[in-house]
Amino acid sequence: MNVVFLLLGANLGSPLKQLELAQKMLVENVGKLHSESGVYESEAWGVEDQPKFLNKVIHLSTPFDPHKTLAICQNVEDTLGRVRKEKWGSRIIDIDILYYNSEVLDEPFLKIPHPYLHLRKFTLVPLVEIAPHGIHPVLKYTNEELLLRCSDPLNVNRI
Repeated sequence: MNVVFLLLGANLGSPLKQLELAQKMLVENVGKLHSESGVYESEAWGVEDQPKFLNKVIHLSTPFDPHKTLAICQNVEDTLGRVRKEKWGSRIIDIDILYYNSEVLDEPFLKIPHPYLHLRKFTLVPLVEIAPHGIHPVLKYTNEELLLRCSDPLNVNRI
């Protein structure tokens, strides 16, 4: 089995409901849930003129390879009504692969670990809640160390 950490985020519609539905669908289609963070609210990152986001991180085991896992995540997004218009824009649901085992992939449509993981508190705070000692396979810091080094000024608050 493979280990995958996914970031779920939403800021349109009913974000909390969207996170719950996405998690349920991911557990049904990707694999067994091992842990989940609380839900955190943060200001938007990248494109700031939009509603606040709710985010959480889930840790699953899966029999699928990273490409199949990505395809399932995108299918869940599509099923829940995600429309891809603007990078970092508002969305019904967003699912990012943060880590997949300790693999490193740098492909046009799949980058693992997530290339912005270490730059965004809204990712690191929930990740540290469930995997503080996990090690970034490229940067070689723990998730906790990455959070301490993160210069992202946005507030992230557990709801």
